[in-house]
This record gives sequence, C-alpha cells and structure tokens, in this order.
Amino acid sequence: MIPTMPDVLFIKTSSLGDVIHHMPALTEARARRPGTRFAWVVEEAFAPLVRLHPAVAEAIPVAARNWRRAPLRPATWGEFGRFLRLLRARAYDEIVDTQGLFKSALMARGARGRKHGYDPNSIKEPMACMFYDVRHPVEWDQHAIARNRALTGLALGYTPEGPPDFGLDRAALAESAGAPYGVLLHATARADKQWPEANWRMLAATLGTGIDLVVPFGTEAERERASRITSATPRARVPDRAPLDRVARLIAGASFVVGVDTGLLHLAAALGVPLVAIFQASEPGLTGPLGAGPIEVLGAKGAAPSVGEVAEAVGRLNQNT
Repeated sequence: MIPTMPDVLFIKTSSLGDVIHHMPALTEARARRPGTRFAWVVEEAFAPLVRLHPAVAEAIPVAARNWRRAPLRPATWGEFGRFLRLLRARAYDEIVDTQGLFKSALMARGARGRKHGYDPNSIKEPMACMFYDVRHPVEWDQHAIARNRALTGLALGYTPEGPPDFGLDRAALAESAGAPYGVLLHATARADKQWPEANWRMLAATLGTGIDLVVPFGTEAERERASRITSATPRARVPDRAPLDRVARLIAGASFVVGVDTGLLHLAAALGVPLVAIFQASEPGLTGPLGAGPIEVLGAKGAAPSVGEVAEAVGRLNQNT
C-alpha cells in the first residue's frame, strides 16, 4: 500500500494583516513537517496572495464578509453550500484554527478531521472553544505572529524556533526593473488609523523631488484620496485597482514603502521591503510590522508622527540600503 501524504488544513480567513501574520507559521510547518500537504481557508479577496506561498497546495476561498451583508439572499445560501462541499471534499489529519473566532471555529467544525484551537484563556471569543477537539494554551502577551506559530507548533507537535519566515520571495515577485519608485500606503478601513490627508500630500511633495511614487487604493473613496495625494507632485501616480497578487508584485519592486497600520504594510514587511510604519491608534508591540528588511516604526497609540519625522525616516532607509 502506498502511504498517504499527511493533510493539514489551516483556517485564517481575515483580515489581510492577520493572514500575513499566519504565513510564518505555515513556512515553519512545512520545514518541520516535510511531505505534508497544506490547505488554507481564507477570504476570497485574499486567496490570490495566499496562493503565492510555496507551501500552499490549496487555497479554499470563503465569502463570509459578503454573506454577512445579505444572509437571507438565496444566492448566499448557494455560495455557502458550494463552500461547504469544497471544505468537506477531503479529510484532514489536523485542522488548525489560528483565527480563534466563533465564525472560524464553525468552519473548522464543518471540516473533516481533528480540530485544534486556542483554549478558553487564550482566545478572543471563548465560545469558539466548544467546536475544537484539542484546546491549546497560548500566551496573550506576544506578537500575533508568535501566537500563530505557537498554536501551530502545539497542534503539529514541535516547538517554534528562529526568526519568522513569511515564505515570500521578493526578488521573484518584483515587477520588471524600471525607474525606482516608492509606495505610499495611505488607506485603512479604520478611520482612527488614518494619517491626515494633508500630511500625505506634503510627504508626496517632499519625497517626489527625488523618486517616482505610487499610491494604490482599494475603495472608490480611497481612489479619490489617492488622486488628491498624487496631485502634489508630477512624479506620483495612482495605479489601476488590482488583485492582491499583483499588488504584492508592485510592493516587492519598490525601493521603499511608507504606510499606516494596514494589511499592505504588513505585506511590505513580509517581503522585506524597506519600510516606514506610521502608528497612531494601535500598539506596534503586538501587531507591528516584522520582517527581514529595514523597518522604522514611528508614532504610537495617541501620538502620530509629523511629516518631517516620516521624511527623515525615509532618508535614513535610503542611506542604509
């Protein structure tokens, strides 16, 4: 009889930053458990990015965000049925829910295999624990990346070691070489994390004297703000809206990135792109950007950095790279 390949399913659906923070756990799991097949349940918008990770054999897209907007629509039930059939198409040796929410635990329960999750003292929504077969204690007071790695190691039987490796190859992903450019990540879903638009305009005008700038967006409101920001300098442009794998390639090719606390900021850190992170509504110690490239974190909860401080930080990055 030919031995079967072990199967592991991860559940980490959203948000973008959370998805990126799970990538080192997957990289380490592949290194420590070679020969294992890894699948990942993730929000459909993030699936193109997840598929860039070389350890992902299958990304199972879920549209939970859309379902919440129209839970009684017949099409929603049809989409849910198709997702459940895809989820249950194969049995897994281990299912690891690193999301730790009631919704992700429900997905874990719907899959076939032994379910692992956080114990009641380690999880944001303790009711989720009722859906796990095995519950693991994981310290709260550590970075989200470390929590993901710890839970994965407990579920798969090893102790995490070494610095985080996101599994993404910047050189392989970078768009073809052209004129150097920087990327400004102004967009975030949380209003309290936004740096003032006037500051972005001033920063673009300052940085745009020496390098081209790209200002991506996600929503229509963000596109309009990006257009106003780029109007500060003729060397700045707004790219077309693109799926996340294309955005990853854009960021990978950048000389530097400046961004607020948002998912794309963590993607830049994961790729090792020189990075200036602007914090003003969250604590970088628990969810700040980590990666192999040079990173400057400015500001803190309740204390946003000035335009001058950000411009000086970019200058230091350019001197050190």
